[in-house]
Amino acid sequence: MKTFGEKLKERRNELGLSQNALAEMCGITGRSVYGYEAGEKIPKRSTVLKLSAALGISDKYLLDDSAENPADAADYISEAGRLYGEQGARDMKTLLEKNTALFAGGELSQSEKDTFFEAVMRAYIACKDEYNRRTGRTEERK
Repeated sequence: MKTFGEKLKERRNELGLSQNALAEMCGITGRSVYGYEAGEKIPKRSTVLKLSAALGISDKYLLDDSAENPADAADYISEAGRLYGEQGARDMKTLLEKNTALFAGGELSQSEKDTFFEAVMRAYIACKDEYNRRTGRTEERK
């Protein structure tokens, strides 16, 4: 099992990023990245979302020491974040976490699970867009 800091450093190095480069991408200081990697500091939730998006990995992977799949739901969460900001990313993460219980004890292939999660993502976007259209709220979509 790897810690938050170990996973952060490993992925940053895989991408060939310096601590300062990652920090700049996330709007934080290089010292903060150093502190996270060294286990001296724990980032705020909003910073975790920024770090995971910059590194192309899921926030779940970073936060859960037992998680081993860096891409675990990352694409759906980061896409919702790109479209609707931090609230969109949080909404999608919650939606996906609540729906993984549907697979408890079942024998679904990863492809079948991916198909389900893609459908959830499409439904979320359709609902969000319809809400924004009805209320005239276009500023939500980024």
